[in-house]
Parts: sequence; structure tokens; C-alpha cells
Amino acid sequence: MPQTAPARMPSWSFSVLAFAGIYNIAWGSFMVLFPNAVFQLSGAVVPNYPELWQCIGMIVGVYGLGYLIAATDPRRHWPIVLVGLLGKIFGPMGFALALVQQRFPILFGLNIVTNDLIWWVPFFLILKSVYTLWRADLSPSSLASLEAALDEPIPALNASLRTVSQAGPVLLIFLRHSGCTFCMETLAQLAQQQDSLKAAGFRVAVVMMSDPDTMAALWQRYGLQESIAISDPTRQFYKAFGLSRANFQQVFGWSVWVRGVQAWTQGGHGIGPLDGDGFQLGGAFLIEAGQVVVSQPQTSAGDPVDWERFLTVSSQSKQGKAGAA
Repeated sequence: MPQTAPARMPSWSFSVLAFAGIYNIAWGSFMVLFPNAVFQLSGAVVPNYPELWQCIGMIVGVYGLGYLIAATDPRRHWPIVLVGLLGKIFGPMGFALALVQQRFPILFGLNIVTNDLIWWVPFFLILKSVYTLWRADLSPSSLASLEAALDEPIPALNASLRTVSQAGPVLLIFLRHSGCTFCMETLAQLAQQQDSLKAAGFRVAVVMMSDPDTMAALWQRYGLQESIAISDPTRQFYKAFGLSRANFQQVFGWSVWVRGVQAWTQGGHGIGPLDGDGFQLGGAFLIEAGQVVVSQPQTSAGDPVDWERFLTVSSQSKQGKAGAA
């Protein structure tokens, strides 16, 4: 399993967003507490309704909270950065129009510099980095083909999938991310199916984008002693097995919401923190004698594993071998 370090956002992006959050909260609080101060200091006419300026201050402060959230994971929370940048572009445009119409003194524009203009470049570069990483996600796997993936040595197996499958069928399950409702449901189902799968001669391996420690905790939680955990944070195996990234409908469509409610009400499977690419789809594959004999890629985030299908194929395969003997 390749252990190439995943591409990351530039380290300064976290600090910039954290500082933007603190600044916005401080500036918004100042506007709420002293609504007339900026007008008096700049020589502008003090508005008759300071509550309007205080309302803007509240919005500025809320943006600050959003920036602090984005600072925890700029790649995941890029929409907050995009909305913030748009506001910082449109704000100065509005001030320029007001300046031409002589509705504000130019000194009032000092707050435009600190509130908007100085953030253009860093916010743009953060969004550019997110786009660059997104484009990298679309690149082919370093495992050039499915055949290469089958021959890739996997530390958790102490061998390759092709080698292990020569001794018996391997059920390889790809999950989306550890916080996914349906992934929790699949792990719970796997725990229930362990005896049946073992009786069928299956060796089960589960691939996730989570780190080994997170997977170990999940295995302990669900009692998956019979299953192998494979960490693939860079999604090399996902790509090699042809598992695509979802579109909006495949993750947030109506049918997915219905399945999510069912998983929650019937099995108590909620939503956890995002751990990996939230748009990566999963699937399940049956590998026998070094070849993939059954493929079940997901077409939406809510697609369940068809356990009966895999068990039936294994049973038919055993009967065929017995008849040939």
C-alpha cells in the first residue's frame, strides 16, 4: 500500500484564517458597542439609526466565527472562504460608488483597507490551493492499473491481494469515511455477518481513508476481529479499483437522505466528523484466484453492500469446483 503523504494546504492558510476570525470578531464587537465611533472619527455623518450599523457589526462578527471554523480545515471549509472573499470584493465596490456620489468622506475608506483589501491576496491563494488539491484528486492513481493494485504488497495482509486470494476468496470493502452514516451501518452489518463470511471461507479486508489509529478504534468498537483494516489516505486503491468521486446528487440526493434516516432510526447510526474525502464513493469486490470476480461499486453514498450476493457467488463457486472434481 503506497504511503505517500497526502497533499496538504499551505501551513500559513490556517494562521491567516484564524487571524481573520479574531479580527472580524473584534471589529464586529467594536461596531456593536460603539456604533457611532467610525463615523465620528472619519468625519462622516452619523446615521440616525445606529442599530443598522450594529446589525452589520453582528454580521461581521459571525463571519469571524466562520473563519475560525474554516481555519480548522481550509480545504473542507473553502465555501466560507469564497463567500468571505466575495464580500470583501463587493464591499469596496459599494464604497467606491458611494465615494463618487460624495456620500462618504475618503477617510471612511480606511476601514475598507483593513476589512477587505488586505485579505484579497491570501483568501485568493487559499482558494487556489484548494482548487489545485481538487485537481490532484482527479489524477490517476500511482497504481497504474487494477492489476498493479492486486499485486501491490499490503502491510496489513503481509502479502498482496492476488497472493492472499489464491488461498481463498477475499471480500474487499471500500468505505467512504469514518464519519459517514452508511459506513457505520456497513461496519455494524459486517460484525453481524462475520460468522457467515468466515464459514464461506472469506477473508474480509476493509479499506478506508482514515489513519490506522482511527481504524483500530472503530474495529474495537464494532468487534471486527476477523477483518483486516487497510488505511489508504491518498485513495490510491480507490482510484485503481475505479471508484469515482460523487456528484452532489449522489451524496445529497433525496434517496440518500431517506436511506440516512433509515440508518439512523433503525440502527442508531448517526453522523460523525468528516475523515477523508466526503465525495469519494465506496464499493465492494470479491477477489478469487487473483482476479476480481464480482464488482459492486457504489452509485450513491447510500448504496448498501449486497452481502447475499457475495455469499451466493461463493457458494456457487464451491459447488462448481466440487462438481469439477
